[in-house]
Amino acid sequence: MRGLLAAGAAALLVPAVPSPVHAAPPPDSDFQKVTLDDFPGEPMALAVLPDGRVLHTARKGQVRIHEPSTGRNVLAATIPVYLHDEEGVQGIAVDPDFAKNQWVYVYYSPVLNTPADNPDTPVNEGDAPFDGTAADFAPYKGHLQLSRFKLRGNTLALGSEQKILQVPVDRGICCHVGGKIDFDGDGNLYLSTGDDTNPFFSGGYTPIDESPGRNPAFDAQRSSANTDDLRGKLLRITVKPNGSYTVPSGNLFRKGTAKTRPEIYAMGLRNPFRFDVDDKTGVVYLADYSPDAKEPDPARGPVGHGRWMAVDKPANYGWPYCVSPDLPYIDYDFATGTSGAPFDCANPVNDSPNNTGLRRLPPVEKVEVVYNFGAGAEFPELGAGGVGPMGGPAYHFDKRNKSPFRWPADFAGKPLFYEWTRDYIKAFSLDRRNRVTDIASVLPSIVFDNPMDLEFGPDGALYVLEYGDGYFAENPEAQLARVDHAPKNKTPIVRTSGSPTVGSAPFTVDFSSAGTVDPDGDRLRYAWDFDADGRVDSRQPNPSYTYLENGDYRATLKVTDSTGRSASAEFLLHVGPVAPTVSFVTPVAGQDFAFGDTVAFAVNVVDDAPVNCANVEVTYILGHDQHGHPLSTASGCTGSITTFVDPGHEGAEGLNAVFVAEYTDAQGQTGSAQVVLAPTGD
Repeated sequence: MRGLLAAGAAALLVPAVPSPVHAAPPPDSDFQKVTLDDFPGEPMALAVLPDGRVLHTARKGQVRIHEPSTGRNVLAATIPVYLHDEEGVQGIAVDPDFAKNQWVYVYYSPVLNTPADNPDTPVNEGDAPFDGTAADFAPYKGHLQLSRFKLRGNTLALGSEQKILQVPVDRGICCHVGGKIDFDGDGNLYLSTGDDTNPFFSGGYTPIDESPGRNPAFDAQRSSANTDDLRGKLLRITVKPNGSYTVPSGNLFRKGTAKTRPEIYAMGLRNPFRFDVDDKTGVVYLADYSPDAKEPDPARGPVGHGRWMAVDKPANYGWPYCVSPDLPYIDYDFATGTSGAPFDCANPVNDSPNNTGLRRLPPVEKVEVVYNFGAGAEFPELGAGGVGPMGGPAYHFDKRNKSPFRWPADFAGKPLFYEWTRDYIKAFSLDRRNRVTDIASVLPSIVFDNPMDLEFGPDGALYVLEYGDGYFAENPEAQLARVDHAPKNKTPIVRTSGSPTVGSAPFTVDFSSAGTVDPDGDRLRYAWDFDADGRVDSRQPNPSYTYLENGDYRATLKVTDSTGRSASAEFLLHVGPVAPTVSFVTPVAGQDFAFGDTVAFAVNVVDDAPVNCANVEVTYILGHDQHGHPLSTASGCTGSITTFVDPGHEGAEGLNAVFVAEYTDAQGQTGSAQVVLAPTGD
């Protein structure tokens, strides 16, 4: 690995010293993944509280708390949010002094004053396919909000909100919001922000369209490369007791410098979706998402690269001009379709008419890891596939921690890198200069399905939020889990079921714990909470319960073995009028189609009330690898949508057409269906 040449040269000058013998890491069988919430909504972020409760968010605004003492997942709050593409609730974090102040931080897209401030779609969507011209989009302006709220018991008190910082954005266009929140050892708050730039009309290369009359949202120079803009950045601030903030010394630009924002710690980032601050060293382990180009183009620039960097000082990381100091993009004139020279990464200049900041930018800083869609020679351990880099935490082993779930010292000091599209976690070993010297797989036999967020808890266990396979929904694989080091004793595996599942109050359900086992054969104790009020309603393995009121319930079974280890599972139940059942009559999976075809749809809805077809919404999503891009929406039980590939994905592999139908009835219950079509020849 890197560093071996230098080590070899030193060996010529000093007596040879035997290499240390490293013990093999513990086997995967010494660990156990324990599900905490199997129904997390569309999962976005997690934060572990000092007492072991786990906050976790869903994009549509829900903040839940996993409560180990009862096994419940309590809805702590529903934050009203603006939803479009990636926007909604993003990051969540716990104040370093939470035990005294109970502050919880959230980054989200607020609902603004009028419907015009909250556009759902481009103005002509569902009509002719848009081509990215300014006429396709209304000039909506909004912002993303960093706030903090008091957590009182299991309730996030929305009325206690202190609004700390707003990041202005262009609404209704897409994409890249970032949104991770973390703290360093001195209590400074770090926030990542995306470039808020539409990438789909740049051929998969750098989006720097300065054409006259062009919507500025297609030019990342207005955000990531703009020293006077908070987007495409890593921000560092210090929050004061009243919710305002100051800027600590040592950021990229000194306070008072013209055409700069002093909050900026690092700039030149595309979508730094996940990072973690090592509170022992102050180093930020940050990952930045890749553009979509699958091949280099001498007229445009390199293939799309994901990046991981150990940010140990303020810096400019180059987007949209450079991937790294030696990997520039090509200056391209979108109006004339002509290419210029490669950008100068040592002396980058922002000449965009959309730039409000400094013209001359700091030199582009090196990154520790760059990789793309193929298996690279420099980091073959990262494999090949989609590019979804996520910067995770470094584990700090504490021998004083007596938790039975504590991870061993083998992982100490190694930041975790996880891949959203490749479904794995890796451990990076670093030298004194934070260069990667070794990459090792972490628990490869344990499934991590589109890992969305990672955090080591105060108990030394790893907490994982998984998104699962699918688009803008609570996918079947989505879950919150805890990964324990458990070489000698395992936690029970809990299963629940119930029948019947349809009926109105009074409604009696026969519950079952069939399938619940203890891997060690320990004796088990059962505790059922049928109405999620935190009280034990039955200690029988297979009880019955009568619901006297209609409503939605999360019946919880907590199972404890004879050694005190416990786990829980929930059974979701709707008592009352049933949710609508939605299905596609057409199109059907496997149906022939080619991009450019107009696909007729017919949706069947079955409900216990008259169906209003005006409330049926059908969305066409361009499926790409394991993610998707909503492109068109239509209403009605029947209609048609023209499929197309936006320019940013032309020539890309792994494309398909996804149609999602959704219907909400008069009682507010929603049903949905999805069908995926593969283009002819696939």
